[in-house]
Amino acid sequence: MDNAQETAVGNGIEKPRLTLGFIPLTDCAPLVIALEKGYFRRHGLDVTLSRQPSWAAIRDKVATGLLDGAHMLAPMPIATTLGLGGVRKATIAPMSLDLNGNAVTVSNALYRRLTAVAGVEPAQRPVSARCLRRLLDRDGEVLRFATVFPFSSHNYLLRHWLACAGVDPDRHVGMTVIPPPQMPRCLAAGEISGYCAGEPWNARAVAQGIGRVLITGHEIWNNSPEKVLGVNQDWAEHHPNTLRALLMALLEAAQWLDRPENRPEAAALLANPDYVGVPAEILQMSMTGSFQYAAGEPAVSLPDFNVFHRYAATFPWRSHALWFLTQMLRWGQIAEPLDLHAVAARVYRPDLYREAATALGLPCPSGDYKREGIHAAPWTLDTGTSSLVMGPDLFCDGIAFDPADPIAYLAGFGLHRLRVRLDDLRREGNPP
Repeated sequence: MDNAQETAVGNGIEKPRLTLGFIPLTDCAPLVIALEKGYFRRHGLDVTLSRQPSWAAIRDKVATGLLDGAHMLAPMPIATTLGLGGVRKATIAPMSLDLNGNAVTVSNALYRRLTAVAGVEPAQRPVSARCLRRLLDRDGEVLRFATVFPFSSHNYLLRHWLACAGVDPDRHVGMTVIPPPQMPRCLAAGEISGYCAGEPWNARAVAQGIGRVLITGHEIWNNSPEKVLGVNQDWAEHHPNTLRALLMALLEAAQWLDRPENRPEAAALLANPDYVGVPAEILQMSMTGSFQYAAGEPAVSLPDFNVFHRYAATFPWRSHALWFLTQMLRWGQIAEPLDLHAVAARVYRPDLYREAATALGLPCPSGDYKREGIHAAPWTLDTGTSSLVMGPDLFCDGIAFDPADPIAYLAGFGLHRLRVRLDDLRREGNPP
């Protein structure tokens, strides 16, 4: 019996052999590092990582038990629990995997048209979608943009950014879904005018000279949640010790990842064809915080493009779940009234996270919710026994989100797509 097996037996691990799914993106790094640096084995787990072709495949295989868990889009466990998108399976997110990590990239042809109508405005940082609105008003056409999945931070951040400038994401922009690795090819072929995707697929388009980044996700919502670990609720209930060991391994991997001196090695590991499979120098554009918006332009320093551990990046805030629920309502994806806080509490599980963090002696937030959009600079969160340095959390529209009253936040937007009456939502117990 080797050390990993002894650890598994000693910790009462119910299922030491696991298969975890991932999409080839920079932010699958916690899973890759936990495997390559031995953190899974340290906690008694024998893990196989399974590269998947799409987010729909991830959802379906976790729901049916073909995968024990997966690297998931942060809103995906919510959507799957609610049965949105055709698959209903109670799914939980006991851990966040990262903050930020995505961007909006457009074709060179579209960028030239934007500069023709708006001058230097498209090169300003952060850029407003007003330049896109001016082009649309002039030409009256519908542009085609892609996101990675209907229930994704990419979809909601892109829509939020467009709507801030009066661009209707469904009337002015034809929204489609394309798996992230296919987006640069579709952009080059003229099948889409732009996309919102995670790294390295924005850097890939820049390196190939086929597109340029307009704005990063961090500039739309500073330190927004991006991916989570997702597992079936019944799987978690039948394998509590396995899940705790899995969380502990991923927490240690996240700590390793956020040491700057480790980022080049992480990029080299991710470059392996079994993982992301693009050159390490492209992966390093976001991983080392030296990012190019366009080919030929000097790199700019974006140290928070990929955040894996600092700013409590691994904590599954229920306030993040609530914000995603408001967006599902805002854009007509939810058709029935529901108790938003109850859904957030069912899906995002900081209680499970705290068990693993406590076992490792790591500090973690004492509360499950925090206001978003109120900090323009780093700030300190008092956990009761220690403090955590947190990052800025502003939205590009300057509007704050108070999780105590998500309906008031929702009421502040144009709600012609809302399929549920606000009064019906309030009757469901919102706010508490």
